[in-house]
Amino acid sequence: MNFGEKLKHIRTEKNLTQPQLAAAIGIEQSYLSKLENDKSQPSADMFSTIVKALEMAPADFLNGIDSKVLQTSLRHIPEVSHFLNGNTARRVHDAKKWLFGAASACALGFALMLAANDGIFSSNNQYKYISKGVILPDESDNVFDQFKEVLNLKLAAATISSAEHARMLAEFEAARVRLATAEFWGDRGSVFFEAAGKARRKFELAGVRYVRSPVNKVLQYLGALFAFCGVLAFLVEWRLRRANAVISKGDA
Repeated sequence: MNFGEKLKHIRTEKNLTQPQLAAAIGIEQSYLSKLENDKSQPSADMFSTIVKALEMAPADFLNGIDSKVLQTSLRHIPEVSHFLNGNTARRVHDAKKWLFGAASACALGFALMLAANDGIFSSNNQYKYISKGVILPDESDNVFDQFKEVLNLKLAAATISSAEHARMLAEFEAARVRLATAEFWGDRGSVFFEAAGKARRKFELAGVRYVRSPVNKVLQYLGALFAFCGVLAFLVEWRLRRANAVISKGDA
């Protein structure tokens, strides 16, 4: 859109005739006609007078006019230079916001994926514990191991026979051994105890295996999503910058 087209468009929007607008500006109708037909370009003072008569801000009037026109035939008007500089500063500011947002998304994404991989917020190691049975209040913590050791000593001392050894061990295990397992994402040490009524159970570490926890699966998914969005934002900003450069070259 040229200057004259914009001027005529605004006059029509305000339901003003050429004579009415010419009188409001303080110029001849013939001169206004030349301005609207782009046969004449306004001076800096005339531009200020026109926007005041139209009760518009200079930026509102200039918005929509081709940048080629602004950079050539209207460049001598201070308000136009200010408008162009403002647009440039705005584009730079928007580009910085895009780049900062993209970099932040990538950094957050990679941080979440590293945290998930290293198990910072939730362990990726699953610990399996086994309890042989319930330990009564008056019994040793190692009653299940000690009972077998005592029988082995009696067998070695020939105070009991092999058959008695096997029978007593089988009776004890049938009466007392009640295996229980527990798995945890966190390490509870090599041994821990849990209450079982008035008695208690002794859980011993049986093994550790690497299993990605549900929390870390979610973190890794979110990290990949943030990283993808960050890269996508970089690409969008780059495409927009190239498109603006092409437009600027075309206008020039």
